[in-house]
Amino acid sequence: EKMNSAMSEEPDALSVVNQLRDLAADPLNRRAIVQDQGCLPGLILFLDHPNPPVVHSALLALRYLAECRVNREKMKSELGMMLSLQNVIQKTTTPGETKLLASEVYDILQSSSMSDMDNVNEMNYRRRKAQFFLGSTNKRAKTVVLHIDGLDDSSRRNLCEEALLKIKGVISFTFQMAVQRCVVRIRSDLKAEALATAIASTKVMKAQQVVKSESGEEMLVPFQDTPVEVEQNTDLPEYLPEDESPTKEQDKAVSRVGSHPEGAASWLSTAANFLSRSFYW
Repeated sequence: EKMNSAMSEEPDALSVVNQLRDLAADPLNRRAIVQDQGCLPGLILFLDHPNPPVVHSALLALRYLAECRVNREKMKSELGMMLSLQNVIQKTTTPGETKLLASEVYDILQSSSMSDMDNVNEMNYRRRKAQFFLGSTNKRAKTVVLHIDGLDDSSRRNLCEEALLKIKGVISFTFQMAVQRCVVRIRSDLKAEALATAIASTKVMKAQQVVKSESGEEMLVPFQDTPVEVEQNTDLPEYLPEDESPTKEQDKAVSRVGSHPEGAASWLSTAANFLSRSFYW
């Protein structure tokens, strides 16, 4: 009976963590999520979840939250946070992209209260450790900055997010909606052109790469029009189920993020209630 109830809760866990990830993607929500009594402890517990997409989605949420500098100290001191991140990195069954993402979150939080010198040493140590666990086939990650024509509202952002999540080798991404940009962390063996192909597949957006010239000025470099073969994350279920797609049902919470703060607030309380029911019985 307990197993049946656990199985029936599975979609709920993925749905809740995806909603928290989407809320955390909006900078306006990040402080509120970390201040909430239930959300941070819930995300930490999600790091031990048996379903890999739940863990990856929780890490993406934590990565977004850690971008807000004032959140970092509280996140680092939250019970179980650093230990759970280490467990994800060291677990042999954790997928490579998830390990890199966990290392990135760990690095950001670990550096929040260090001197510059300690910070550099710790970051180098974490990278070496991450590489050791990832094995020689997974090289270092690299960052690609994309300018995306057509990235002008939350439904387009969700379309873009769905396209990027399907690419094997994508670790994390952050949207800068005001300037139509997306900063993507990818494995170094993945070509940036694959990102452009995935974004072009939405039919409503097109990506160019943002690069710096020798003088330090930013330039937009168009990708070639020939599509690149993209290796997909076939072993992971869809992050957003069909019935939750923001492009189809505009009244869902996902499509309200950022545009209606009261929608985000009500979803936060729903998420916190779910977490307290699930974990604090």
